[in-house]
Amino acid sequence: NAGTEADVYISVYGERGDTGSRQLLRSQNVKKFLKGQTDTFAVEAVHLGQLYKLVIGHNGLGSGNGWFLDKVIIKDPVTDLDYTFLCHRWLDQGQDDGKIARELTVADTSTFPGRQELELKRAETWAAEKWKFQEGNTLQFYNRLTHGFICLSPDSTVDALGDKKNKYGKVFFMWMYA
Repeated sequence: NAGTEADVYISVYGERGDTGSRQLLRSQNVKKFLKGQTDTFAVEAVHLGQLYKLVIGHNGLGSGNGWFLDKVIIKDPVTDLDYTFLCHRWLDQGQDDGKIARELTVADTSTFPGRQELELKRAETWAAEKWKFQEGNTLQFYNRLTHGFICLSPDSTVDALGDKKNKYGKVFFMWMYA
């Protein structure tokens, strides 16, 4: 359910102005905005110079209108430069922070190519795993050295004796390599 049937709009901003809100109508794919798919659109505009941000969103209409957007890449036909805008978030009223539009700034690849994508992946991983650390959960870390478990209990106590059995029943396991 990461795709959308809603109408998607984009505004691109550069040093010489912006495009205004444009609906992305004709993709090179028959069906646009499907999960795992890359869609390509042609947007006519005056040359904006160096690009620095864009705003992308949808109208929230249609069944399954929530959308997970990985990134937007804009190819400037005048300069032949590619501008990457990383999102890696939901545009969905029922997911993430509930926003159906995002303002994205151009990715800076000068210091370390892929660094921002790496940071987004780290943030996404934490967002997916942080529920394990909610109040009331017991965590068990398996230690390969002792072949036992180190348990972090909801009452903030730590059982570091390295018991070889799972005496807590249903818990979350995390592997720790020593």
